[in-house]
Amino acid sequence: MTDLANINKKILTEGETLPEVMLKDGSKVQTGTVATMLYNVARYNEGARGDIERELELSIPTLVTVGLFDLFPVEEWIAGTNAGRRFVGTKALELLAQNSRK
Repeated sequence: MTDLANINKKILTEGETLPEVMLKDGSKVQTGTVATMLYNVARYNEGARGDIERELELSIPTLVTVGLFDLFPVEEWIAGTNAGRRFVGTKALELLAQNSRK
């Protein structure tokens, strides 16, 4: 089980699992990542750091792959007053900039 699959279990009832699925372009993504990101943003806004930050960062490549930041651009995430969204937006911007240099 991947790190992201283990992280995403936090939103599930005990014993439940979420599958990894293959998209039409051949990329694989872990289901439940958006829901877990929303859960973790709420925890971040309550003051949680450390593991929550790491978990949010691990979710970003999947969020990019599924097009979340095409629908809601990172600039919107960064510009808002929600600290958790700002953290995700900033980390997504860093990843996108890093990917564009490759």
